[in-house]
Amino acid sequence: MNRRFLLVALAALILASLACQVSGLVAPTATAEPSTAAPPTQSVVTVDLVSQQDLLIGLYDRVSPGVVSIQVAGTSSASLGSGWVYDLEGHIVTNQHVVAEAQQVEVDFPTGYKAYGTVVGTDPNSDLAVIRVDVPAEQLHPLTLGDSDTLRVGQTVIAIGNPFGLSGTMTTGIVSALGRSLPSNSQAPSGGFFSAGDIIQTDASLNPGNSGGPLLNLNGEVIGVNQAIRTDGYTQSGDPVNSGIGFAISVNIVKRVIPQIIATGRFDYPYLGLSAIDDLPLDVIAALNLEHMTGAYITQLIPGGPCAQAGLRAGSQATDITGLYAGGDLIIAVDGEAVLRFDDLIRYLVLNKAPGETVTLTILRGAERSEIEVVLGSRP
Repeated sequence: MNRRFLLVALAALILASLACQVSGLVAPTATAEPSTAAPPTQSVVTVDLVSQQDLLIGLYDRVSPGVVSIQVAGTSSASLGSGWVYDLEGHIVTNQHVVAEAQQVEVDFPTGYKAYGTVVGTDPNSDLAVIRVDVPAEQLHPLTLGDSDTLRVGQTVIAIGNPFGLSGTMTTGIVSALGRSLPSNSQAPSGGFFSAGDIIQTDASLNPGNSGGPLLNLNGEVIGVNQAIRTDGYTQSGDPVNSGIGFAISVNIVKRVIPQIIATGRFDYPYLGLSAIDDLPLDVIAALNLEHMTGAYITQLIPGGPCAQAGLRAGSQATDITGLYAGGDLIIAVDGEAVLRFDDLIRYLVLNKAPGETVTLTILRGAERSEIEVVLGSRP
């Protein structure tokens, strides 16, 4: 039976850019006096490669016993993924898409011990899942959870997982960006997909089979769960190839979602009932006649949804740009926290709010600024 290695491959958006450099010749008009200024100082960074090597070796020795390989047999195919030990009760964290069609789940430990697992619950919104195994206590090495709010772009990160079935593989990289959003695996009433927020972007090498494995900091703490890659390259068998753009679910999302999955089998997300666009180019800003260049512009409201009930507005006036409608509200803050992009709004809600709670949205309606309270619903 052919194995289909899982790692979500996002459709690639290829951006071509042209960098121009202009060299100019300056005709001297006078003889320059010799400079007496001191030459600029240059910062020198000394890297102790042996110490760095020893740090990574020690980290792997401590953490790898808690990282497992997952083999899934489905109705029509078999697949591979990764996971990690969450607690001494035998709970294993992985991705929802790894076990989505599982009829049988096998968990393989680094010691060679193997056990069948039971799927406790899944969350398609965050792409997280929990498997439980009944194994001897000496097989369980729970990993320590870090704090993804303390992450900085440029920070070193490490991935350990099961790419292409090569269990226990370690790769390194950096945090490339923070606060990304990706389409979730949960379909919205509008026909699209809900957004998954607080995603970490990394250039640590991730490949099919890394799904569900831990992304770690140099202290060996889990700061994310490896989930997806963006690529336009594929193997002959159709597997996506790493392009240096990988994504991981932040550990602070894990801290909210996993305990609820263990307790109830699911996680209940706060819900606004809107669709929005951000990162607006200048021609769109002009067409919409916006007074602000950043924020989340409301393009659609779900009838009867929380934002519709609160009186927010979506664009409805035709513009010169096909499919773009003016007159909608621009969300620029939530509970006093600035919203530069729609990602910021989603991240704030998922990390801080629950259904039934109230948020205050600061909006611009034309040139008028106002604050509107919205009682959050539950994602359908």
